[in-house]
Amino acid sequence: MSRRRRKALPKEPVRCAVETLSHDGRGIARQDGKTQFVDGALPGETVMAKVVGSRSKFDELRTLEVLEAAPTRVTPPCEYADLCGGCSLQHMGSDAQIQFKEDTLREHFAHFGGIEPEEWVAPMLSPETLGYRRKARLGVRHVQARDSVLVGFREKRNSFLTDIDRCVVMDPRIGERITPLRDMLYKLDAFNRIPQVEIACGDDVAVMVFRNMDTLSDSDRASLIAFGQAHDLHIYLQPKGPDTVHRIWPEEGEERLSYRLDEFGLTMKFHPMDFTQVNAGINGTMVHRAVEWLDVQPDERVLDLFCGLGNFTLPLARKAGQVVGVEGDDAMVVRGRENAELNGLSNVMFHGADLQADLTSQPWAAEGFDKILIDPPRSGAQEVCEYLTAFGAGRIVYVSCNPATLARDAGVMVRNGYRLVKAGVMDMFPHTTHVESIALFERDDH
Repeated sequence: MSRRRRKALPKEPVRCAVETLSHDGRGIARQDGKTQFVDGALPGETVMAKVVGSRSKFDELRTLEVLEAAPTRVTPPCEYADLCGGCSLQHMGSDAQIQFKEDTLREHFAHFGGIEPEEWVAPMLSPETLGYRRKARLGVRHVQARDSVLVGFREKRNSFLTDIDRCVVMDPRIGERITPLRDMLYKLDAFNRIPQVEIACGDDVAVMVFRNMDTLSDSDRASLIAFGQAHDLHIYLQPKGPDTVHRIWPEEGEERLSYRLDEFGLTMKFHPMDFTQVNAGINGTMVHRAVEWLDVQPDERVLDLFCGLGNFTLPLARKAGQVVGVEGDDAMVVRGRENAELNGLSNVMFHGADLQADLTSQPWAAEGFDKILIDPPRSGAQEVCEYLTAFGAGRIVYVSCNPATLARDAGVMVRNGYRLVKAGVMDMFPHTTHVESIALFERDDH
């Protein structure tokens, strides 16, 4: 049998009346009973758009011209916003972005959990909406037809790299150096064998980690080192897996960056490949709120699940009698212990464990806990929430990077005897549809 030919897409632009916004930030319109997802369009707008994809139940379009603009529309701060996939909401004003994220969280609570907090708290706003991003992965691609090297993020909804000269959302120590980075890579012998550059920034040091597919020539190593010297950057190589990452400039000193949590008198050290929050400004606010909501007392025992390098664990240890941090990544357990020692904290313990398993029989869990903090990955913590009741904690703070799994897990918590007291969003990723949120649960008898 011959393969069925895909129907040709319309070549002429389509007029779209946009009604609402999808969770991924695309305008939603309808025509002849079919849903249209329109990149770059806002609710209340009429736009002319190009059809870029078609399915049986919906079409995908890209805005070409705005005929009637919504009051929430603004001029994007980045010239590449329409094409680059790094951001998706730069054409929407900051207040509208926050409202969109709050609405998304509300909808997920209603849809997945069937519950609502007793109090919606005001959103936590990012101190900066530009230059805030401290972690990123930049793609690198040699384009033979243009005899050039591109450095940037993928374009929206395809695998091509956006040709950018700068990135206004990234930390300026990196975002303002895209052009010299691109020029340097083009001149390397290995110009077509470095597919990505990982970015990590601390308070005082910024790092580039180059993924090198082959052993670099002496001249290429010298070029990378010279680039680091010229732009005050630490330079690392990654010849194979993450465990092969190593620094080539500067030659001396430990392979660590750091950030400060001044409210708690803490310095947190991390390796460039460790998970850390991308927005340092709002991270401090988030930690403050989590500690405040838990209301930890000097005689209390606190559990921090998915604790990472101790971002919440150590601030909690400044307030509590004892804190136990539990993490599934052994490397982060080591990092947490390093940070506890660095900051002179002896009332905190870090343990590695399978966080999908029941932990109630672990030796460190035998005494129970007064308060619990949980900060899981996007997949959430459904299994954990099923047995949390056994620890006897009066309060639980749940920090989430996925409103769908937070809402699902909140339903589990409520079924197991907790009340959803309050919740709200945190604008950890301005100009994107990413929704970070925080929720407080209390036992019904608390």
